[in-house]
Amino acid sequence: MNASRVIVAFDFASADAALAFAARLEPHACRLKIGKELFTATGPALVQTLVQRGFDIFLDLKFHDIPNTVAGACRAAAQLGVWMLNVHALGGRAMLEAAREAVAASRKPPLLIAVTLLTSMGASDLADVGIAGDPAAAALKLAQLAQASGLDGVVCSAQEAQLLRRECGSKFLLVTPGIRLSAGKADDQQRIMTPAAAIAAGADYLVIGRPVTQASDPVAVLDTINREIATAADSNALSPALSRRAGEGAQIPSPRAREEG
Repeated sequence: MNASRVIVAFDFASADAALAFAARLEPHACRLKIGKELFTATGPALVQTLVQRGFDIFLDLKFHDIPNTVAGACRAAAQLGVWMLNVHALGGRAMLEAAREAVAASRKPPLLIAVTLLTSMGASDLADVGIAGDPAAAALKLAQLAQASGLDGVVCSAQEAQLLRRECGSKFLLVTPGIRLSAGKADDQQRIMTPAAAIAAGADYLVIGRPVTQASDPVAVLDTINREIATAADSNALSPALSRRAGEGAQIPSPRAREEG
């Protein structure tokens, strides 16, 4: 069972590029996120290939439509054997509940999480689309809606992880994009944080893309990130949500074991 807390964002434009990069990685060292660009270019076949190679796949398509349509999409995604998929919390309670019911009925239900706010959006961007208040308040409201609708967790900025952990409790998964290395650049992300800081804030899983995929030695960078996470986890208790998953059968080693492995 994969115990990695790193999800590498596979932001490639073709199956050939994605598979070539995947060949350089070990399934136990990370999980993989397939988003809109790659899925649109390659379809479900690439997802199935990577699952067959032993990778846990986070299908990041952010379904956002009427409840029946989203339920059907979630049902189809679950049949691909993905480890995790997401919907957009802004779709509302009825959509979130329809997604949850569809996933729960699958043979091997994946984790179902909701997107709160995109990490590229700041307060002025929210105002442009009619959402008042600061990003943290909006993210909390959407996270609470997802939790009340029975989802496993949310995608949120690492800057909001501590707030969401406190308000949503210990059994709610927090998946955080916008992770950058200490010496890295922000690219188009506004609300970012380093791996160690995100773990300290209460994040369960870290989505990391360009710092790994655009590195001259991505395997070494991934190893550095895993060690940074292990060191940070040594200073903090294992995430309560991850502890819950371990209790349900996932083999999640101690922080020290992850560092030594």
